[in-house]
Parts: sequence; structure tokens; C-alpha cells
Amino acid sequence: MPSYKWISRLLVAVPLALTLHAGAQAETVARYGISMADIPLTTGQPDRGAGAYQFTGHTIYDPLVAWEANIDSRPGKLIPGLATEWKVDPKDQKKWVFTLRQGVKFHDGSDFKADAVIWNLEKVLNEKSPQFDAKQSAQVRPRIPSIASYRKLGDYSVEITTKDVDALFPYQLPWFLVSSPAQWEKLGKDWNKFASQPSGTGPFKLDKLVPRERAELVKNTAYWDKSRLAKTDRIVLLPIPDAVTRANALLNGQVDIIETPPPDMVPQLEAGRMKIVKNVTPHVWPYHFSTYPGSPWTDIRVRKAANLAVDRDGIVALMNGLAVPAVGQVDATSPWFGKPTFKLKYDLAAAKKLMAEAGYGPNKPLKAKIVIAQGGTGQMLSLPMNEYIQQSLAEIGIQVSFEVVELETLYLHWRSGAKGDINAGKGITAINLGYVTADPFYAITRFVDSRYVSPNGVNWGGYNNPKVDGWLDQVRTTFDVKAQDALLAQVHQTMVDDALMLWVVHDVNPHAISPKVKRFVQAQHWFQDLTTIGM
Repeated sequence: MPSYKWISRLLVAVPLALTLHAGAQAETVARYGISMADIPLTTGQPDRGAGAYQFTGHTIYDPLVAWEANIDSRPGKLIPGLATEWKVDPKDQKKWVFTLRQGVKFHDGSDFKADAVIWNLEKVLNEKSPQFDAKQSAQVRPRIPSIASYRKLGDYSVEITTKDVDALFPYQLPWFLVSSPAQWEKLGKDWNKFASQPSGTGPFKLDKLVPRERAELVKNTAYWDKSRLAKTDRIVLLPIPDAVTRANALLNGQVDIIETPPPDMVPQLEAGRMKIVKNVTPHVWPYHFSTYPGSPWTDIRVRKAANLAVDRDGIVALMNGLAVPAVGQVDATSPWFGKPTFKLKYDLAAAKKLMAEAGYGPNKPLKAKIVIAQGGTGQMLSLPMNEYIQQSLAEIGIQVSFEVVELETLYLHWRSGAKGDINAGKGITAINLGYVTADPFYAITRFVDSRYVSPNGVNWGGYNNPKVDGWLDQVRTTFDVKAQDALLAQVHQTMVDDALMLWVVHDVNPHAISPKVKRFVQAQHWFQDLTTIGM
């Protein structure tokens, strides 16, 4: 296990330094204990998964199409970002025209125009471009798989052409963030230097970066969206991957807000006047099975048995109520849920019967290796939850062993697909990774489309169902939302009836906040807007 002795030294030193700094500058400062072991990439496309976008993504940078993440009373929606509008070309529905926002400047003072958008697309999609960055490309390329080409139409207009007609394409764009070409040139065309002096158009600027220790974001007073100006002058991000250490840091007044508090410390936190904040969160915690030949999960009876062997209410109890039992990839209230005939429930007898039918029993257990994370944003209580699943599956004759890795390594396993050497070479046939399920593409399409197997996307297990592909083709060419919903419901109910994954729980994205924090809006999304934090 890694040593976290530096954390205690940091947490003692940082408050004093910040107090002195705040006194001199009359700043308001929020200290945020994050569950990651390091600060995510600051160059434009953060690593360490979807949760990283709230820290070094949508703080420093903006996307063309944004997601509404500053409300908590309803699900957010797509809203204008650096593009004020977007529309499909009626003559060629593969072409999308984006009208860009005028008067926006990067943090370095340079102008945001169409050239910057093209430059950034080249940065992550064109390996021959001078500005191509393999690190950033690895993070965002699987998130924008529809893009075929792009061109400038004018100073404030760009055209993006998709590989096929794709009505869901705008949902991919909140993940594509725009960094400053001028700053990259100024810093000698060096992304490593850019990381410590980044320049975006976002509501915060990066003031200080100490890898694995902290990042300090300061309010961008010149931010173009005056309705989204930061409520706090400075936010200090402190990586504290151990949940108990995070909670103690909050109780001791060394940080003001933490994510993913340990469930067994919730009573202690509440007794210490800390507020537990949670909300409906489109995020699921599953095991994603490989369906390639040779995988023990190719037998649908085994996949269904695994789903019936897990007491999801028991997992919720383990989480002290900080989770909701899953009944599929999305919640039953979703317009995409459909009417699956296979019901996710706890039924050991039925699970054992299915395993016997598949040829397994006490004298012939099924063995499987699963790659999981030590922890991190989106992975909830990774190790205790996985141990619970391991014991549950053992009861029906499935012997699970784990390959435990750091979160960013888990994402490498994910992007490589089940057939990749990093997985197949180690006998790994399933992956445990939290999935964002806020929109049709992120909830459903990317996991079941046969065209999205690695390296083209994250259909990790190689699922290939011609009927599903046909429905998805209709979704892409249907611009009527109700018609899309009906087709997506058919896809989702097929996913459940095929037991494509072992779905365990939906996250509620819990945070614990100090009484010093007077305002924090927790969106119904994995994206959170740090501009809403007020001290």
C-alpha cells in the first residue's frame, strides 16, 4: 500500500499558509479533499475518468456544448458553451454547423475563434499534427468516436462531419475541452510546461500545481458567462485517496468539503456538524463482462446467475444508505428502461439452478479474474464492495480473483477492451468500473454498438447483436426525441435480458461539507460545478 505520511504534513501546513494568504488578500478559500491519488491532467483533457472533469476540466476549460450542472432540482440538459448554437445540415445530416461565441478570451488574453477549435480537434485526433498530445487523445478520443472530419467555415463558425448520421452526436461534445493554442506556442510547444501554466476559457485559472499534493484554482473575474462566476476566490484541490483520512481531515477542519465519505463515518460526521449532501445520480456500479469466445461469461445462464447471487440491499446497507439498488444500466424511471423480462433480484436458489444447468457445481467451480480499482472518484468503496461481491458469487460456485490497480491504470484496461493484451494476456474477463448514464450515448450506445469495440470505443466486452445495431442505426437517424426514447428502451431491455453486465448499485455521489460552506449545488449528474461552492 502507498504511504500517505505526506498527507498529514500537507494538511497541517496548508491551512496555515492559506490563512495567511487569505488574510493578506481577503480571499475566500475552499479546501476540497478529493478521492484521487493525484491531480488530474491540467492540459485540457483530464485523465482519471469522468469525475476528473469537475476538478481540472470544466473549471479551467469550456466545451463547445456544455452540460447544465448548476441545478439540483431536476436533471440537467445540453446548453450552449463556446458554441451558441449547433444544427445539422438538412441536405447532409452527417454535417453539423457550430456557431461560436464571440468576445471570449483565453486566460492568456488571446482570442477564442474557429482556428482554436480546429487546433484542439487536431490536438486529440490527428497524430501527425505538431500539437498532437497522446495523453489527452487517449482520454477523449473514445468519448468522441463519431467525428470523421472538421473544417473552419469562418472566424466564428466550424463544421464537424460525423462518420455516419448521428442524432446523438451533441452528447459527445461536453467531453471535448478547448485549450489555448497561443499559450502552447508561448511555452515552447511543450505540453509538460503547459500543464503547470495552462490556459483555457473557463471560470477558474490554475494558480499553483504540485503533482500528487495539490492544485490551486483562482476565480476568473473576466469569465464570459457572468451567471456562472465562481462564488469562491480560490479552491484548493487536495488528493486524499483514503476515505477515512479524508473524513478525518474534514472533522479536524483541515478541509472544507470532501467527496465519497466512508459510510461508517457518516454518524460521526453528522455529530461533528458536517452536512451529508447527496442527490439522484445517473451513475451505475457494474461488472462489465467479456462476451468473446473463451470467456466464462459467454454463457447467459452464468451471467444471469451472477446477477441473482448479489443481495443489492446488503450492498446498500454496507454503504450506510449511500447507494440505490440497480435494476439495470439505468433506473426504472428512465424513459430508456423498457420492459425487461429478466428481473434483477436476490435469488440464490435460482442462481444455483442456473449454474448447475451451465455445468458448474461444488466440485466444478467457475473461475474468473476481474480487474478493479483500489479506489477513486466513481468507484465508491471499491475494495469492500468487491469483497462483498466476491463472497456472494462464491456461494453459487463462481470463484473470483481480482487484479487490483490504480484508477488510471483501470482506465487503460478499459480503453484496451477485453481482447487487448493488457486484459486477455492476464486472463481478465470482466472489469469493474463506474459508468456515467446521464444521456443516451453515455448510458447505452457506447457499450452495445458493435462498431465501438476497441480501439473505436468502449464496447469493452465485444457485445455484438445485429438486432441492437439495427435499433441504434434508427436512433442515429431519428431526430425525434420520443422516437429515440422508444428505440433506446428496446436496446436497454435487451441489455438486461442478455444480462450483459452484473449491475449492482447506482451511486448517489455523496459529499460531506463543513458548516463553513454556505452554498453547494449538487447536480443530478457526475459533472459537478465548482463555481457553486460558496464560503
